[in-house]
Amino acid sequence: MAENSPEQEQEVYLAPAKINLSLEVLNRRPDGFHEIITVMQTIGLADRIFVKPAADLQFDCNQPELVVEENLVWRAALLLHEMCEPSRQRGADLYLEKNIPVKAGLGGGSSDAATTLLALNTLWEMNLDEDRLIELAAELGSDVPFFIKGGTVLAEGRGERLEALPGLPPSWLVLLFPQIDLPENKTRELYRMLDRNDFSSGGVTRALVRAITRRERPSQSLFFNSFERVVYERFPRLDYFRQAMVEAGADYVRVSGSGPTLYTLLTDEADAQDIAANLTENGFVAAVAPTFQP
Repeated sequence: MAENSPEQEQEVYLAPAKINLSLEVLNRRPDGFHEIITVMQTIGLADRIFVKPAADLQFDCNQPELVVEENLVWRAALLLHEMCEPSRQRGADLYLEKNIPVKAGLGGGSSDAATTLLALNTLWEMNLDEDRLIELAAELGSDVPFFIKGGTVLAEGRGERLEALPGLPPSWLVLLFPQIDLPENKTRELYRMLDRNDFSSGGVTRALVRAITRRERPSQSLFFNSFERVVYERFPRLDYFRQAMVEAGADYVRVSGSGPTLYTLLTDEADAQDIAANLTENGFVAAVAPTFQP
């Protein structure tokens, strides 16, 4: 989503974070990937990507350590750039304002990649449709296709088969960002820790989809995550943060994605602000974010 910018020819695009309302790992596929079924939801915590025309491709970030060839903004830009015929290749100046914590289970890098595809498709007048953008997004990562759509979405396969769902009723999340050391390849490591007992049928997620489709408010029992066992096993200190959320007033606490971000979903913004304020007063890093429909 683009915002108006005071600078001439510059557009500002929001790259929202996500949570997994439900995430079930069904099995390990012969190709080494895992089959999943998940309901993802964009939320009102976002990076911003500043885009303007330039003679060649340029990329910078407010966190200089993220300005590397592996950055998904840069990879997405190169992917589209290489699709253009040499005579039609154009440049862009891309600046990433990083607000979503890195390796947090919130999909920040994936959202940045999808937003870059959307922004440059517009800037370079490539006229790629949503289906083609989703195909390209899948080349960049399993969560990237979801962010081409945004909102409330059922994702299956590796995450590339998408079905838009009705938006949730107005809801607010309390997000707790545990300050713990994370391995470089956190998600890959956690996938390797899963065993057969962590695999499930997808029934919980399908029940959640039915509730959302009927525009019912889902019960907390439908917010499920196959990663929770291995996340708490790999990061034992995470239980300290979970307990802090409960003591601050959360009725339940879930892990988003492969963690370590913890969340609880509420129907009342004031209640969410109270829980976040309690956590902040006690030295935790917490925030409130609404669910977000593009």
